[in-house]
Amino acid sequence: MNVILKKTGFSTAELIADMAVQALIDEVNLTPKPALVDQRGSGAHDDLTLELMERSAQCLFPMFKAMAEAAELYGEVCTALREDIGQLGRYGEHRMLQVTHGVNTHRGAIWSIGLVVTSAALILINQKKCTAELLCKTASELAKIEDQFAPIQPMTHGQKARQKFGINGAKQQAQQGFPVITEYGLAQLHRSRVKGMSESSARLDALLAMMGQLTDTCVIHRSGLEGLHKMQVGAQQVLALGGCSTTQGQQRLAQLEHDLLAIRASAGGAADLLATLLLLDSLEKYHWK
Repeated sequence: MNVILKKTGFSTAELIADMAVQALIDEVNLTPKPALVDQRGSGAHDDLTLELMERSAQCLFPMFKAMAEAAELYGEVCTALREDIGQLGRYGEHRMLQVTHGVNTHRGAIWSIGLVVTSAALILINQKKCTAELLCKTASELAKIEDQFAPIQPMTHGQKARQKFGINGAKQQAQQGFPVITEYGLAQLHRSRVKGMSESSARLDALLAMMGQLTDTCVIHRSGLEGLHKMQVGAQQVLALGGCSTTQGQQRLAQLEHDLLAIRASAGGAADLLATLLLLDSLEKYHWK
């Protein structure tokens, strides 16, 4: 089954890929994110800008579309599909680095969002409802399959942090079905919406809920476990004060940003998960039939 929305003329694969790119653009534009790239500036980064992040996101459309099409071709979770999307992910990363002149803008997001894109296409081809729960379960099944064609590369910052401190990284999050997203991020997003908060405040609260729990290897790489502790405690305190829509919450958020900027700590892992959360939310809400 290839669902075509006649109103737009887009194939399912194109629609999913477009949602993935939009999720990345929405993530980077969400403001104010503590020490992260947003509409105010580059946060704790010297090599990233809003414009660069948007160009990077847009260049990934062909990769996401090809991943969805691969899922439609195979129709089920299998080793061949996992290996195909692994190769497509490496192509997408190469294209990203060309566009950004070597700056790593979305390596982590290629992994997490690529899995969700593939999962969405699989679910729709099998005529099932695209719920966040099923999307994460399918992504987990894909992530658990080893890609035998993955080249041996220098260890990433996240892998080094995981090896040094014995913590889980992006790979383990995906293999476990993105528990930080499902148990904290999405749960907080829904709570904030029910309370009538603006969509931007609800999304910021969802980011903070994940920052409060995630062992973010980007933060650990830049500022060690002390920096991770500052991030987690600060994010939890913002939510305890009512979140981003309250005066006290906003004041604590500003302090959290000050603290993170002082140690050059950027919650890049949480930002990747926020983009993934936004895609899950869009896929779940979209009327596919």
